[in-house]
Amino acid sequence: QVQLVESGGGWVQPGGSLTLSCAASGSIFSAYAMGWYRQGPGKQRELVAGITSTGSTNYADSVKGRFTISRDNAKSTVYLQMNSLKPEDTAVYYCNNRLINKWDWGQGTQVTVSS
Repeated sequence: QVQLVESGGGWVQPGGSLTLSCAASGSIFSAYAMGWYRQGPGKQRELVAGITSTGSTNYADSVKGRFTISRDNAKSTVYLQMNSLKPEDTAVYYCNNRLINKWDWGQGTQVTVSS
């Protein structure tokens, strides 16, 4: 079973930037498409960005042009660069694979955008 550890969250003012990291244990990471998900207060968890094993990316409309997902297979790590942050981006951010059968969720990392 792969273990996921997210980090890099924090508090930031609107318009600010953060970079999230997700480290995955195990050597199978590189074979999987990965995604960053978020769950805002009172909301369901949603996919915000995805990246295939070969680096193709896709984004939710709400973050397109502001967020960038990337991965380093040698480090078994996936990143989410977040720019021009908005209060509605406030959420706990998680990473996981893109399959129906998800790995166990990590603890996530809290992102709070407010003035």
